[in-house]
Amino acid sequence: MRVAVVGLGVIGKVHIQAILELQEELAAVCDIEEEKLLSYSNVKGYTDYLQMLEETKPDVVHICTPHYLHADMIISALDRNVNVLCEKPLCICEEDIARIKQAESRSKAQLGVCHQNRYNDTVVYLKEYLSDKEILTAHGTVAWKRDKAYYEQASWRGTWKMEGGGVLINQALHTLDLLQWLCGMPREVVAQTGNFSLKGTIEVEDTASMLCVGEKNFTFFATNASGCDMDTQINMKLTNKDEIVVYPKLLYINGKAVCNEEIKKYTMKCCYGNGHKKLFAHFYDCILKAVKFEIDGGEAAKVIKIILSAYRSQGEKVKI
Repeated sequence: MRVAVVGLGVIGKVHIQAILELQEELAAVCDIEEEKLLSYSNVKGYTDYLQMLEETKPDVVHICTPHYLHADMIISALDRNVNVLCEKPLCICEEDIARIKQAESRSKAQLGVCHQNRYNDTVVYLKEYLSDKEILTAHGTVAWKRDKAYYEQASWRGTWKMEGGGVLINQALHTLDLLQWLCGMPREVVAQTGNFSLKGTIEVEDTASMLCVGEKNFTFFATNASGCDMDTQINMKLTNKDEIVVYPKLLYINGKAVCNEEIKKYTMKCCYGNGHKKLFAHFYDCILKAVKFEIDGGEAAKVIKIILSAYRSQGEKVKI
């Protein structure tokens, strides 16, 4: 694969490291800050995203830019029949979901979105474990620390216009996505959001709680006001009375830890490492084999619809 990356911030560096470890060809990089290009002097560098697409014509472009830029960049690449792998979130408004889906339908290329926590070994095992069982209810928790210094690192953070929200659309999106992927897409949501620790620093929420109502109801709590980052956690109760607790690297069923060897049996065939590397390898493989990648625009839009509905809720039940 000839791969290009736009956005050389924190997550862009994660993508580039994974691309190189997978031994793909890094064909071009792009960032509006020219000094960031100096770290990749052996690769063609651009400050103009469209110029990069036109001149480089990569097989895949990775979009690692601030949230508000995702939709237009996705559409520009798809309209040039360039495969796109975009960091979360897919977009930050309902109108852009429709625009992206239209671009997918008219393009010969594929769109993939980085919901890499679906590739955690514990989650892959749990998904298989649940295949012949029924969830009664579930709850997810995200308790992280994002302080004033974090938000002051970049002007787009903590704003409705550019980040599209706070803890829900940024830090908590992955865990919320896992809940809807395992429990099913809810029909309605009741949510409350607030700013407990960052008044005067951000205009978005640092804390949110929600009830998602559907075939399988689940609840969710997320905060950036924690004293430190704690492991995300999903708790489940099944109709057969099984009790499940899943962490990023640990899985407990009825109080007993599932051994690592057992979990590894369910790891996807392309074992290139964890998270991003597994997702990238799977996406590239789908392109080469002309097979549809599961986490496309429609799939990635599910969690965005939940989040946008939560923002509308203000304590009232709303349809998703």
